[in-house]
Amino acid sequence: MSGTGRVRVAVVFGGRSAEHAISCVSAGSVIAALDPERYEVVPVGIARDGRWVLPDPAQRLAITDGQLPEVTGGTAVSLVGDPAGRGLAVLEPARGIGAALTEVDVVFPVLHGAYGEDGTIQGLLEMSGLPYVGSGVFASAASMDKEFTKKLLASAGLPQGDHVVLRDAGGALWAHPDALSADDRERLGLPVFVKPSRAGSSIGITRVTDWAQFPEAVATAAAVDGKVVVEASVPGREVECGVLAGRDGGAPEASLPAEIRLKPGTDWYDFDAKYLEDAVEFDVPADLTPEQTRAVQEASCRAYLAMDCEGLARVDFFLGTGPDGEDRLVVNEVNTMPGFTPISMFPRMWAASGVPYPELVDRLVASALARAGRPAPR
Repeated sequence: MSGTGRVRVAVVFGGRSAEHAISCVSAGSVIAALDPERYEVVPVGIARDGRWVLPDPAQRLAITDGQLPEVTGGTAVSLVGDPAGRGLAVLEPARGIGAALTEVDVVFPVLHGAYGEDGTIQGLLEMSGLPYVGSGVFASAASMDKEFTKKLLASAGLPQGDHVVLRDAGGALWAHPDALSADDRERLGLPVFVKPSRAGSSIGITRVTDWAQFPEAVATAAAVDGKVVVEASVPGREVECGVLAGRDGGAPEASLPAEIRLKPGTDWYDFDAKYLEDAVEFDVPADLTPEQTRAVQEASCRAYLAMDCEGLARVDFFLGTGPDGEDRLVVNEVNTMPGFTPISMFPRMWAASGVPYPELVDRLVASALARAGRPAPR
């Protein structure tokens, strides 16, 4: 802990992925929720080119007038690879910044997408001997990759939507309109969703309603990730559920579910609908029967365990009707570092479940410290 007796938390945000801006917004909310009497927060921004900085005090961490925030300047720092260093080394001397910042008790990586929730920074933190919030290397990498998420969840008996994986989608082969066989097209039907396999926040995703749109959709997805997933549309309500690590090493706990409802004129829950437009409505909690709520919560905890998650996760579902009129629950994805913006579903679901935002971040920090065998803040 710092000389003040507070836990020093490095909140890391920004990053090299297409979700840079949303990471900044999430970080602003997390920083605001950390009680300054218990925590000493060290904001650490990662610029789009990969530079680590202590951001300028004027760094904006919110969407303002439709303008997305971005990490730009600041004092250069680097993560110390030697576990004895316990944190950050300042690379540029500056007034008021000294050796005290080199020691960090826990890292809160509020990073979305590649180089953030895909196991890369988790491996770096493991090598540096620093406790951190969220899942480890394997769970982060597997959950980030839609192909392997589907494989692991299917092996645990959790239903998946029909899909096809295109490898090396940036190559000329997939630019051809016949890249999918006639059998694939017949099986998937229309519409389909063409997605980067390793990305989030609906970035690079296209809803294809005519196969003539397919080559351009693949190119859009491949610009984000060379592996592309083509998913059949799954009819049903869009339902999400939050999962937290159990207290004192107990079983994971699920929040009350929430539902996303698109307003008329909105075809699907894309990036603009999520963050920039008033295009959706949220029911928190979702209007589900007690049986449906239990089914979603149980499936969420099963998915969390199947992916070997730690700390937290958000599990997204489609809730539809089966051929015999029964409820049909299909897992869409597992997110190991869900959004923490003011409108994000994960904190809102937990608030509806009796865990307000400040208590939520407390639990996440405490869980990270407990995994490392270190005491939680009092």
